[in-house]
Amino acid sequence: MSVIQLLQQAIEARHHLFDAAHHSAFRLFNGFSEGDPDLVIDLYGATLVFHNYAEDVTQGLAQVKQAHEFLLHLLPWIHAEVVKTRSGLTQMERRGQLFFGDNPDDKIQEQNIWYAIDLMMNRDASFYLDTRYLRQWLIKNMRDKSVLNTFAYTGSLGVAALAGGANRVVQLDLNRQFLNLAKESYALNGFPVPKRDFIVADFFPAISRFKHGGERFDCILIDPPFFSTTSKGKVDQVHESARLINKVRPLINDGGTLVAINNALYVSGGEYIQTLESLCKDGYLKIKELIPVPEDVIGYNRTNAPITDPSPFNHSTKIAILDVKRK
Repeated sequence: MSVIQLLQQAIEARHHLFDAAHHSAFRLFNGFSEGDPDLVIDLYGATLVFHNYAEDVTQGLAQVKQAHEFLLHLLPWIHAEVVKTRSGLTQMERRGQLFFGDNPDDKIQEQNIWYAIDLMMNRDASFYLDTRYLRQWLIKNMRDKSVLNTFAYTGSLGVAALAGGANRVVQLDLNRQFLNLAKESYALNGFPVPKRDFIVADFFPAISRFKHGGERFDCILIDPPFFSTTSKGKVDQVHESARLINKVRPLINDGGTLVAINNALYVSGGEYIQTLESLCKDGYLKIKELIPVPEDVIGYNRTNAPITDPSPFNHSTKIAILDVKRK
């Protein structure tokens, strides 16, 4: 099938996700599973983000141009397009370059909550589409809870917790620029922006300071990057998920919740469940539920199997909710 035929199928499957105001965000086409692994297209408001995964950048760009012409005809309200080139030679190419229009959207709306975005700030688009159902879960379950959002990135999970009535949300990330975008999300929703709850720090010493200060939280979210090393420690989702979880366990109140996310593509769902089950053997952690990834992100009309079997999860982004007891 041509890329145009694949896009027609993809859009037909996602017709229910379009909103009249063009404020929503979702994956328009997942080429990895829907027939063209060189191309992924996301929609943020009225802005398209093309992810060019082709090893031959020029060939990939030709596909982007085809998709651009087809989509502008089909979706005439699109006002901007950004292309992110995975194999680009410069950081600018990898973070994204304006391909069409003037001003990419700088906010989107989900569940009546606004989230600030900066589509060219990072290699991804500053807002994770695969955790949509987790944000919904936080909205429903965080009323009157205290929350620590580690590896917060641009803070969308913490924003969802606040929207759900959390009494305190601490956003922790090593990058000040990312947390500044979280503050913009707060402002968009009329939330107060307490400076003390935006902590720019490395995960390991920050967790140690919380422990020494006797701080506790009702819910801790741990959504680490795939791999990262700083002078203070190493984050490795392939080999060290259990270690990271054990780092935060002492900070969770009795009867509290741990939200553990592993998005390592080469860690199967079975392997990750084994890790979690081994942590639960002492009786102080219990797997409560698994949060699925939305089907638009996974892909409709899937023609290609994932690299590793995500079962019992439905995607390589593996999200587990655990109940916590204290000794």
